[in-house]
Amino acid sequence: MQKVLIDTFVVPKKAEEEFFTRVRVNRNMIKALPGFIQDSAYIREKSGDEIQFVTVAIWENEEAISNAKKEVQASYQKEGFDMPGMLQRLGISIERGIFETSKI
Repeated sequence: MQKVLIDTFVVPKKAEEEFFTRVRVNRNMIKALPGFIQDSAYIREKSGDEIQFVTVAIWENEEAISNAKKEVQASYQKEGFDMPGMLQRLGISIERGIFETSKI
């Protein structure tokens, strides 16, 4: 069964440029991984100084997500990138969840 990975970020507007530069790298990377089906992204102003950014990535199954996470982490390690460190430094919060398509 397909799995849907949904990430919700709250991003200070002052951090947008650096954050979206990284988002583009990550979205381009995952599109080439086995099991990737499609993704989309959504944005809205949350307050005068924050935005909310949501990404939705659809994967063939749980194994594809697990393998993708390993590939992404290996890529981060290779380039010396610290995602949790960047999020903390920029004051960005993230909520992540894996969902299935509802039969309702």
